[in-house]
Amino acid sequence: MITLEPWAEADFALLERLNSPAMTAHLGGPEPRDRLLDRHRRYLLPGAGRMFRVEVDGVPAGSVGFWERTFGGSVVWEVGWSVLPGFQGRGVASAAARQVAVAAWAVDGGRSVRAFPKVDHAASNGVCRRAGFALVGEVDLEYPPGTPIRCNDWALEPDSAPSAG
Repeated sequence: MITLEPWAEADFALLERLNSPAMTAHLGGPEPRDRLLDRHRRYLLPGAGRMFRVEVDGVPAGSVGFWERTFGGSVVWEVGWSVLPGFQGRGVASAAARQVAVAAWAVDGGRSVRAFPKVDHAASNGVCRRAGFALVGEVDLEYPPGTPIRCNDWALEPDSAPSAG
């Protein structure tokens, strides 16, 4: 069973595992420890968005979250995920993406949920497709800040609410 658990202090070890060169190749590479600690602290803070530990049968398998982004003149929920190699290719990320969309709509059900994987990141684009997102088109964004990237804009609208499974 794939479940989402609120991000906790003990999840820093998982964040370190997700920060490997292979896992961050499409995100600008691994972050230095001090920035990783800053990110972990942000994940723990209450706010409009939320971060979760993804578990498969009670075993930590990755992370998923949602946060506010102004995009196309509207405030949307942006979502992102990272799944450890041993859990990839098993539907974990797509199930987590569906579940996190439901969690975002529980906070504000009127917002579009968006994902912005790089156009050449086949695995993340496949996750979006399997999770029920619709491809809107290509967009230019920055990630990390100051680094231009070409992304696909995938949208999941509240009226197409997926099941959480």
